[in-house]
Amino acid sequence: MDQSRALDALGPYLALAKSANSPRAASDLITQATSNLNTYVFAELLNQPNIQSLSGNEQYGGYYEILKVFAWGTWKEYKSLQGLPELSKAQAQKLRILSLLTIASQPATKTSNLTYASLRKQLDLATDFELEQLVTSAIYANLLHATLNPTSQIVVITSVAPLRDLAPGSLSAMISELSAWSGRCDSVLSSLEAEIEKVKSDAKKRATREARADKQIKAVTDAGEKSAGMGQTGGKITQNPRNTRGRDELDDDDDEDVMDLDGSSLGGGGGKKRSGGAFGRLAGRGVGR
Repeated sequence: MDQSRALDALGPYLALAKSANSPRAASDLITQATSNLNTYVFAELLNQPNIQSLSGNEQYGGYYEILKVFAWGTWKEYKSLQGLPELSKAQAQKLRILSLLTIASQPATKTSNLTYASLRKQLDLATDFELEQLVTSAIYANLLHATLNPTSQIVVITSVAPLRDLAPGSLSAMISELSAWSGRCDSVLSSLEAEIEKVKSDAKKRATREARADKQIKAVTDAGEKSAGMGQTGGKITQNPRNTRGRDELDDDDDEDVMDLDGSSLGGGGGKKRSGGAFGRLAGRGVGR
């Protein structure tokens, strides 16, 4: 429940307070307002002149004190005060729920304060079942987000609706709490900024190392390719001079044999025959026949 809805629920009682001229009418109005299921803020009602006139009244002054307890007090404070009127069942349920909101929203609240045993003691409840019913009612009314853990006997509070009024003199304490909270936020932001800078620095160093490694790998690869290319070129050019010379001589002999064969055919046997050539021997044999 948000504050606007709570103020809307209190609106009719603020209008009635203007016409509650007698102490009895004002006290009845306080009883009605604190019994309503949807009213959770009461500071504006406290400031009404007809309500404030009850303060110090011998017969009805207790109702004014009850309204102050509903505005910013707790069940424990109500029990500690003497001579206050008895609360109805609806009022008792409402004040216990308001007290639960105060307990759960305290900045110094520890896990030990939210155990079943601790809450039962602070809210004056006899059994765990009554406590669970109270917490469940607050959850369904959107007054807090919480989880019951019967196994561990603890109430885990996630968030609390900001519906409690500020007690007189508590503003300085709230300012101190907000200043401390702001300091913690600044500290967290500073830590995050330092961590971000560290991540950026590490990323830059890693990129530099990777670039250096890539450059070295490329240099080695280029050198290997260059060496392989030079080896292939030298194999094509290098030849054995002796082998080349022998092949040239064979070519010359073959040319001479062919010329001898041609000469014998054309000259009618008058040409000189070379006995060492294969083509010459064949030609000689042909001529002799």
